[in-house]
Amino acid sequence: MENLVREATTVPGQLAAPHVTSGALLILVGVLLVAVIIAAFAWGRRLKARAPAPPTPEEQPRLPEGGPVGDVVESREPDELPRTDQRRTPHELKGDGSGSRRGS
Repeated sequence: MENLVREATTVPGQLAAPHVTSGALLILVGVLLVAVIIAAFAWGRRLKARAPAPPTPEEQPRLPEGGPVGDVVESREPDELPRTDQRRTPHELKGDGSGSRRGS
């Protein structure tokens, strides 16, 4: 009976005891994580330093001599559909959408 009482009181004590190896493992993982973050930051800075500089004002695109290119204005002819109770499918519609006339 005394053995059972002694085992019952020592097992929780052993489970609650601090483990030095698990603490050291957590510290090692933390140090490795910080090292990876620092290395990624340094690598990103090196990549940014190698990237070309932004263009100077002289290298920027310019407007053509004739001014800006105008927009194309179109007005499409309406394609009337007969009123029916059935739903139309794409192959039942006529035309390919190219029936337009240019406006000014």
